[in-house]
Amino acid sequence: MPLILRRDGPPIPMTAELLTTPLHDWHAAHGGRIVEFGGWSMPVQYTSIAEEHNATRNAVGVFDISHMGRLQFFGTAVAEFLDTIVTRRVVDMKRHQVRYALICNEAGGILDDVLVYAGVTSEPGSFWMVVNASNREKIFAWLKSHESAWLDRFDEKRQLSFGDSTLHSAMIAVQGPKALGLLQPFFKADGTWPGLDLANMKYYHVAGGFFGDHGVAVSRTGYTGEDGFEIVCEYDFAAEVWGRIISAAEKVGGRACGLGARDTLRLEAAMPLYGHELSESINPFQAGLGFAVNLDGREFIGCEALKNFAADKSQPVRVGLQLDGKRVPREGYSVLQDEERVGEVTSGTFSPTFERPIAMAYVRSTASAVGTRLAVDIRGTQHAAVVVPLPFYERGKN
Repeated sequence: MPLILRRDGPPIPMTAELLTTPLHDWHAAHGGRIVEFGGWSMPVQYTSIAEEHNATRNAVGVFDISHMGRLQFFGTAVAEFLDTIVTRRVVDMKRHQVRYALICNEAGGILDDVLVYAGVTSEPGSFWMVVNASNREKIFAWLKSHESAWLDRFDEKRQLSFGDSTLHSAMIAVQGPKALGLLQPFFKADGTWPGLDLANMKYYHVAGGFFGDHGVAVSRTGYTGEDGFEIVCEYDFAAEVWGRIISAAEKVGGRACGLGARDTLRLEAAMPLYGHELSESINPFQAGLGFAVNLDGREFIGCEALKNFAADKSQPVRVGLQLDGKRVPREGYSVLQDEERVGEVTSGTFSPTFERPIAMAYVRSTASAVGTRLAVDIRGTQHAAVVVPLPFYERGKN
């Protein structure tokens, strides 16, 4: 793997006390509407959210996701340590695998949802973890608070170190049906560097390659419901990598996209967002994320509490709602059944793909069956809603 990110050096620039990505100036110069998000100054859109959304569904969307936290781990004990932290098994991960997992507190509440990368570099015990921007400092502190106690259980030969590389790197998402064709030419062998065959990269896998003469990490992952890739590169090379990808995207009907389209795309794909569908007051099973919890034969933080939640069929659960008309259900709006409040909307939008309002909500288990007729209180008026299967959108099936 040619890329090892720095964990020291000059701090990343800030604008009005907000962190900025290495692509901030490009966003501002190209009409990006800049907003605060998770402590960062980020583009929410360039043209319209619907245009950027549809470009991703039909061609390719390019997203600056450098605000996402990137943690690096090294040492012979990393896999065993992470196995006690995250809800999904780590010790059996093979090199180049990526796994979606959760970090929970002792009560089983979700501290964050993360991606764990195994063997990104050739160094022994090399792991990465990508965390949500708003949770980066919290999760790093959580890991540090458990590091010493964990190491005390073992002999000193077991090595473990980790650091935060977020401020010295960039992360770019290239998503959509034309993402593979767009990116593959950048990773062809040129006689100096070996090529990288993206077509044969499995979903939720990562590999190292060269973008020009710059070492990068490429994973077949994403947050849009489309096929696509996420690229991590050094901070200093980000503008060059971004510029070349944007130029190629524009030739095939793609474009730069902001956080607005990222949100509508992930909502259609029913991907939960921390602070909306996920929080410390929500456990993985009611969120519909039981697949990301391995309870058998393991001990990790929150494990005992999660065993109880796994058997609890009475707790509120995450569902999808579809509404008629144009009014959009927003976070916090009440969900009603026969005039009684049975839940609350966590995310809602007017779907650019289906051209109708959709939402995710937590509702009582008795009101969660697909086909159940409910209503959403939108500013004092009840709007009919029906529980529908999640995800709303699944590529190749809609």
